[in-house]
Amino acid sequence: MMIDPRVEKLARLITTYSTEVKPGDKVVITGELPLLRALYHETIRAGALVVLDIRDEENGNFLLRHGSDEQIAFIRPTEQFRSNEADVSIYVRATGNTRAQTSIDPARESLFSRSRQKLAAERSKRTADGKHRWNLTQFPTEAYAQEAGMSLEEFEDFVYKACFVDQPDPIQSWHDLKVSQQKYVDWLTGRKHIEVRGPNIDMRLSIEGRTFVNSEGTRNMPSGEIFTGPVEQSVEGWARFSNPSLRSGRSVEGVELRFDQGKVIDAKAARGEDFLLSQLDTDAGARYLGEWAIGTNYGITRFTGNILFDEKIGGTIHMALGSSYPETGGLNKSAIHWDMICDMRKDSEIRVDGDLLYKDGIFAF
Repeated sequence: MMIDPRVEKLARLITTYSTEVKPGDKVVITGELPLLRALYHETIRAGALVVLDIRDEENGNFLLRHGSDEQIAFIRPTEQFRSNEADVSIYVRATGNTRAQTSIDPARESLFSRSRQKLAAERSKRTADGKHRWNLTQFPTEAYAQEAGMSLEEFEDFVYKACFVDQPDPIQSWHDLKVSQQKYVDWLTGRKHIEVRGPNIDMRLSIEGRTFVNSEGTRNMPSGEIFTGPVEQSVEGWARFSNPSLRSGRSVEGVELRFDQGKVIDAKAARGEDFLLSQLDTDAGARYLGEWAIGTNYGITRFTGNILFDEKIGGTIHMALGSSYPETGGLNKSAIHWDMICDMRKDSEIRVDGDLLYKDGIFAF
């Protein structure tokens, strides 16, 4: 069976650039074939000690539908190893049905997430300390293509272009993006107050003492964003997220959130509102922002319904309800991390300490 050479090229990019796998590294690769196989080959060639955590989405959904609370909360040894010992974690999403979890009780999904919150916190701490490297990517499937309104061939081209795998030297392309983003990270360093205004948003938040991170293809593939964790109680105002957000097989559309002293005090959605409210009630941190970010990948030009790509679109910002990334200085803790996208390409601006940073989806300098 012929394998698209771009699959091997993507696997090589992730292992050599995104995670920099070295001889002796303990690596956990989680997901589904065929990208998993190519990643395994590359990590073995790099001299790593590899654990394959092959997922089957049908079994995972069966657990959530029919398992007892004890079974759902059970932590597998590979999960413990990934959080507490692995030097590198690589995650591959490759679903065959984006709506497979639609009818699963959200409370059971929350139980699954809450039971793994300590492991996630340990991974985040080890990442912030430089002891753990990770990358999340997505393999193009018929299901993702259908969700994006494309043929599989079109979606494959879209994915590999977004990852710069279509370029002669993908690593150099990611280095170039890193350099272009760093000037904005440097400009934001030491600043305190952000104001965002436009047809879809009127928001104020503090970034005092927080760090912006240059996301350049190491944690996510593809990437292209700069992000931070806002001061938790500082967020005021409202935001409308007009593009659908697909989470746990459910399409949540027309979301609008209103914040007071950092907390979501009012939430509504044109579709999926009950699920939205259930997620906001997951735990005490679910109603606070853990991330605020600007998408910088202008090579991703259309919405696909898939957050891994959509949150990177140049001309948008996104914010995540729930857990923060410790390296940003964010303190919010939650079992969820739900990114939502706000389009800034028309009559919109971002000012930082009164200075213009961003106008109608483009940086001002």
